Amino acid sequence: MAVVKADGYGHGAATVAKAAIEGGADSLGIATLQEGIELREAKVRCPILVLGNLVDAIELKTCLKWALMPTLSNIQEAYICEEIAQQNKQIFYVQVKIDTGMTRLGCELKEAKTLINFINNSQNLMLRGIYSHLALGDKENNDNSLDFTSLQKERFDSIVKTIAANEIDLHLANSAGTLRDSNLHYDMVRVGIAIYGYNPIKNQEKNLILKPALAVKARVTLIRDVYQGIGVSYGHKFITQRASRLAVISIGYADGIQRTLSGKISVLFRGQLLPQVGAITMDQMMIDITDAPDITVGAIITLLGKDGDSSVSAEDWASLSGSITWEILCGFKHRLPRVVI
Repeated sequence: MAVVKADGYGHGAATVAKAAIEGGADSLGIATLQEGIELREAKVRCPILVLGNLVDAIELKTCLKWALMPTLSNIQEAYICEEIAQQNKQIFYVQVKIDTGMTRLGCELKEAKTLINFINNSQNLMLRGIYSHLALGDKENNDNSLDFTSLQKERFDSIVKTIAANEIDLHLANSAGTLRDSNLHYDMVRVGIAIYGYNPIKNQEKNLILKPALAVKARVTLIRDVYQGIGVSYGHKFITQRASRLAVISIGYADGIQRTLSGKISVLFRGQLLPQVGAITMDQMMIDITDAPDITVGAIITLLGKDGDSSVSAEDWASLSGSITWEILCGFKHRLPRVVI
């Protein structure tokens, strides 16, 4: 299962979905009903699981209409789905999530068998999957993370070993679980961040060649020559220490470049790293190009990605902003054009 929620982690959900299917994915995972509808409107026909909870009858009815599989976390949701299926004289394909230690979505362990049996005994519901989610799968190998992941697997096994699993996909592993241990694979794995080219496990010893799928570029729209001692952007938090040449590039925090990165990141032009200066604004940001005389208006600047022998990654930004790679990628907004190469 290719996880393409949050607009394909900022990459464009339809583009990622079609590429993942072409690459061998059997199904897709999304977070919201609207995300699923957008994929169906884009003519994506494979099974799609809504990983978030849908509890409203109207939402679940819409889910059936668009042939999306809802995640069920309790018996009340199953009753609603059964009634909707009866009214529409259709089979409603669903999946059950079990909370084995994430303490988020999913039914309680003690309620899992009752929920699963109810679905299996229904003439209108068809169980297509049983799954759970790892809480510490992406942590570095240590006794605590390994022990808790093993505990989650044991809890999951305690339920699924009692279930007749014909035509049911059992799945537990996210990207981290997929890369960490084949014993976590079961019938299917849910791969998210890894299909976008990032390893979720820091300092993992495995020799993995993951190539980031996304680069972020913007054009220089204006060049300014300023004296020493000139304040730049809101708050004048950056003051030029020399006569400087500054470039304005047409991208800002409304596009997903976090304001907290102001004055911390560098960008690339023909392999040369150049510092971003001043506060990042809604639509613009400034870079110091004093040491890059070849830059002219219209020049393409690389914010994320590879240029020459140098590169800047979402992991770099995450480290500088105190965030995580997932948040950086998911932050890129719809108004930022996507160009598929």
